[in-house]
Amino acid sequence: MKSVCLFFQVHQPFRHRRYRFFDIDTDHYYYDDYTNETIMREIAEKSYLPTNEILLKLVDKLEGKFKVAFSITGVALEQFVLYAPEVIESFQKLAKSGCVEFLAETYSHSLASLNDRDIFEKQVKLHEQKIIELFGQKPRVFRNTEMIYSDEIGDKIEKMGYSAILTEGAKHVLGWKSPNYLYASALNPKLKILMRNFKLSDDISFRFSNTNWDKFPLTAEKFVGWLENTEPNEEVINLFLSYGSFGDRQSKESGIFDFLETLSQAIIQNRNLKFATPTEVVEELQPVSVVSVPYPISWADEERDLTAWLGNKMQKEAFDKLYHLKQKMDKCSDTNLIKDWNYLQVSDHFYYMSTKSFSDGEVHNSFNPFDSPYEAFINYMNVLSDFKIRLDLLIPDDKTENEISNLQKNISKKDVKIKKLEAQLIQLQKEKKRRKK
Repeated sequence: MKSVCLFFQVHQPFRHRRYRFFDIDTDHYYYDDYTNETIMREIAEKSYLPTNEILLKLVDKLEGKFKVAFSITGVALEQFVLYAPEVIESFQKLAKSGCVEFLAETYSHSLASLNDRDIFEKQVKLHEQKIIELFGQKPRVFRNTEMIYSDEIGDKIEKMGYSAILTEGAKHVLGWKSPNYLYASALNPKLKILMRNFKLSDDISFRFSNTNWDKFPLTAEKFVGWLENTEPNEEVINLFLSYGSFGDRQSKESGIFDFLETLSQAIIQNRNLKFATPTEVVEELQPVSVVSVPYPISWADEERDLTAWLGNKMQKEAFDKLYHLKQKMDKCSDTNLIKDWNYLQVSDHFYYMSTKSFSDGEVHNSFNPFDSPYEAFINYMNVLSDFKIRLDLLIPDDKTENEISNLQKNISKKDVKIKKLEAQLIQLQKEKKRRKK
């Protein structure tokens, strides 16, 4: 009996406002609140809430046989709290059903796994704490940002206590092997690896409503037939998708919600198929072999590599400048700076700077709020410059900077005191006028 492992990623970044050069060192607020709220409300109503409602219905109707897993970023959870608290409530209802597994990932949907182990571990622990706090589950399986994985990253994950990781079933890694098995890490075989069946996953995510697709229209019956027609010995089919595929990328009018509901019931009714969470797959199956991934892979673009985020000089410069601040951030206890530091790490900022225009240009442009990657780069570097000024004032490099920092703090304190005295003076003057009357 084959297991169908259904997994959804949920992520929304805190988007920066247009931050000009002249804003540096004068305005320390970086976020486009209107856009963030508008997008979150829209996608919540079009996608997250109706899809969660369908999943709750399936959990109840299929009596515990329906299983699904989620990875929800910390920055998405923060925006739910701010703009769409009912989405949190609907996920909490799913958590109580016992049929939903929540996975760990980086809090900020960051690229920290490619740079610094300490930052990476802090991000993962922060995310784990949030999942425990909101959903009462301690994650056992890890899903890295954009499914980025390498042998080295896998070793880190196993040593952090996770039993398995989800990643892409990239052809250049698997070769002739199928993604429809459980694998183990070549560097640390204790870590189990679930690999995405990208063809079947993308048939739903990207091709479902494409009328030019030779398999259009995609029906539940047709898709179950494809699942059944996989090799008899294959044990697990990993369908890993972005949650926005339902209702956002594929609109309600396309029939995607009906497809999800009908497909789930068809899988349960098929005696050769069943649903399983990632943890259940790891507990039930044995790895068929190790898989070696010496260089990082991801689920992005045809290349399945890192070039969507670190493929040009602008991206690399922004990435290096950001993580160059790591040592100072280790000494920082200012909550506002820490919050901004976490939001600056969101991988979307680097994605907006991508100059890829060959295999996936339309995909990159559709998610980019900037008119060009160069505008995205300049905007980000302006924000980062202001952030660095604030950090340098708090954590100076040397004696001279320390003296400047202390003077700045004293000036700020005196400014506050002057404003307070001015307010008292205005109040006394008003009282004096009233007495004369």
